[in-house]
Amino acid sequence: MLKEFSVFTDTATLSVFDIDAVKHRVPDSPDWWTIEENEILEVNKGNIAFLGLGADGDYIVKVTESVEGEAGTLNLHFPSGNVFIGAGEDTSGGDLEPDGSDVIEGETLSFAPGYYSMKYSRAGNVIELCFEPTRERYNSVEEPVRI
Repeated sequence: MLKEFSVFTDTATLSVFDIDAVKHRVPDSPDWWTIEENEILEVNKGNIAFLGLGADGDYIVKVTESVEGEAGTLNLHFPSGNVFIGAGEDTSGGDLEPDGSDVIEGETLSFAPGYYSMKYSRAGNVIELCFEPTRERYNSVEEPVRI
């Protein structure tokens, strides 16, 4: 196990992104990503992953070396390697971005810059994520990802 932490979300969403990959969304509205077209656009560009959880509440996030019974895979670009994993409501926007303060629900982890394939799974309130280097950046989702 590489990292385990808890996240509370009141948007029933977990987001995963490199801070620099969505820097262009900082001046946008705080909830830009709740517009389905915006969400799908950024996910397909490999800038961010949104995992719809179906319910608000407390979740345990485990970043592991492998995921058993994965629910899916998304490709992501980590240009800086500063990767936020946390509540959807803390996604960059509204002139704010995750800053490590106590009000932010999530963690910023360090990765080598590059492209990653993120496998994900869920068992109850436990979300498992596994990141592996890849050459692929883009995705081709047609609707929001739900787990």
